[in-house]
Amino acid sequence: MRSLPLPLTLTARLTPVVVLACAGWALSSSPAAPSTTAGHPADPQASARSSAPAPSADAQAKAYSTSPAPCSGVPASTVKSLVPGAKTGGKEIPSTDPTLRRTCSWNALHGYAYRWLDVSYEIGDSVQEATRQYRQQMDKKSGGGTVPGLGDSAYSVVNLSTEDKQQTREGVVMVRVSNALVVVTYSGSDFDTRKAPGTDEINTGAIKAARAAVAALGGRAS
Repeated sequence: MRSLPLPLTLTARLTPVVVLACAGWALSSSPAAPSTTAGHPADPQASARSSAPAPSADAQAKAYSTSPAPCSGVPASTVKSLVPGAKTGGKEIPSTDPTLRRTCSWNALHGYAYRWLDVSYEIGDSVQEATRQYRQQMDKKSGGGTVPGLGDSAYSVVNLSTEDKQQTREGVVMVRVSNALVVVTYSGSDFDTRKAPGTDEINTGAIKAARAAVAALGGRAS
């Protein structure tokens, strides 16, 4: 098999980038002390009702407090089909706070075909925060469309790039599930033809990995 040089963009991707975690924050409040009338304590039940802070809708809906192990988020059979030749165990990217943000990568050059898969979990402090992050990511990846039946909301986009006459096609799927954000990136190139795999192949593969990654959230409810 003849040796072909990797394009600059793919060579750069082979060195995993440290993923910085998103830090969460918590709101705290202290209930008021029970009031007294004429030296007698007020009705304790009434006092509790008046002093207890009402939980917000976001706090009630928050489902996740920690991220699942990202390299276990995609079954080995799926990794084999999407990234032939890759080690199915994947490689987790170091994170400054693995309880909130974790990412796993798989990549391999199989013959002349190169494939790369990233799965990232980010746990927001609230549904509102996760929704904001989801919308921000969508704004950066315009031109895609929604993915029905995946999480609370899901978006998929595929783009083609060319460098040194080598094509690379990349698909990104973003999914919000309660206060969790799942982002899957799947890309590919063929160094023999210098073409990229088709849009359907990349989009279908990214969505398949995203469905598996979302399913892995099932046991992480707080």
